[in-house]
Amino acid sequence: MTPTESPAIDLLLNRNVQGLTPSPTLAINERSNALRAAGRDIYKLGLGQSPFPVPPVVVEALKAHAQEKDYLPVKGLATLREAVAAYHRRTDGLDCVADDVLIGPGSKELIFLLQLVFDATLALPSPSWVTYAPQAAILGNPFHWIETDPAGGWQLQPETLDQLGRDNPGTSFFILLNYPCNPTGQTYSADHLQTLAEVARRHGMIFLSDEIYGAVHHDGAHASIAACYPEGAIVTAGLSKWCGAGGWRLGTSVFPRALRPLLDAVAAVASETFTAVSAPIQYAAVRAFEGGPEIDRYLRQSQRILKAVGRHCARRLQEAGARVDRPEGAFYLFPDLTPFSSSLQARGIETSEALCEHLLEDTGVAILPGSAFGRPSDEFTVRLAYVNFDGEQALAAAAGVPDHLDLGDDFLKIYCGRTVEGIKRMCGWLAG
Repeated sequence: MTPTESPAIDLLLNRNVQGLTPSPTLAINERSNALRAAGRDIYKLGLGQSPFPVPPVVVEALKAHAQEKDYLPVKGLATLREAVAAYHRRTDGLDCVADDVLIGPGSKELIFLLQLVFDATLALPSPSWVTYAPQAAILGNPFHWIETDPAGGWQLQPETLDQLGRDNPGTSFFILLNYPCNPTGQTYSADHLQTLAEVARRHGMIFLSDEIYGAVHHDGAHASIAACYPEGAIVTAGLSKWCGAGGWRLGTSVFPRALRPLLDAVAAVASETFTAVSAPIQYAAVRAFEGGPEIDRYLRQSQRILKAVGRHCARRLQEAGARVDRPEGAFYLFPDLTPFSSSLQARGIETSEALCEHLLEDTGVAILPGSAFGRPSDEFTVRLAYVNFDGEQALAAAAGVPDHLDLGDDFLKIYCGRTVEGIKRMCGWLAG
């Protein structure tokens, strides 16, 4: 062997990650940015990132604590855990205290660690957010898709959940709900959640309720399943969606006292992995969860803008012939484009992936296929995020429109123009 030669290295990947590709939502964002850098005019309706700035009072809190440098407790800063518990008592009516709260680097990591420590079968309503099922696959955990019906708003129905329990006696199920929902924009009423809780209680099921979009319910009327199933529902949330702080990477989880062993197990794994969340971010987050008039105004205007944009986009798509529900929260739509099957197939488009690829190439509109969210590839469903606009400008403008008035199409064309134009291009392409 010469000095320049070296023995071959066998790269043996864990079989659970063989074939794993980057998260579709992150991948479409990177691709959109690359196309823009190459000179293309791209309408970024793929990544669901809040368009709004972090509230100034929270930014000031971060500045004030920039010097904090010590490792914090694994479960989180004590004052932050109390602020989070108080937030959920105030907004959701939960009976929780600081000891029930665990802080992590984003709710995504907390959900992953929960799947790691809990020996149960994950059950996912289809469609579901792109990351839940891959996380289970990475861990080698069993997971089960639960079919939903678009006529029922793509929501988990009590009778379907009951059938799952009756068909699988002795199986421990971890039901993962996300609402207001990514990808559909729909949410659950308190009555619906109460019925789901009764079924879960009967079968001994546990809910992991991802309520990261709870505060961006368009009418400020979010209900938490933990209020009606306090012994069996874990709630995750964070700063990314309602506080415009996705890049801050701070997530929260609230555990029932009966499930304290799960919290302790997640904390033990956290101590061997991420150790603790960034200290300055945790100190600043206290201010966010404390709320107050400035935060309330910010939320009210954010909800108002998202409601107006979401309804405009849904109406335009409905007028074009798509099947889509008017959103109730978050910032997503999940159109069913089956009415266009014949014209799509005439263009050689047979899958939702091909549909999105052709749409991007022809119009510059970037969206995601329904297959990324657990739907069949040959079903013409897609997900779009209607947040491609400058949220800071939109907030300032909305503050000048009396609260009792709707934000009309003229407002949206001026302050949410990229989203409005992207939907217009999409509708034109479907008609063509």
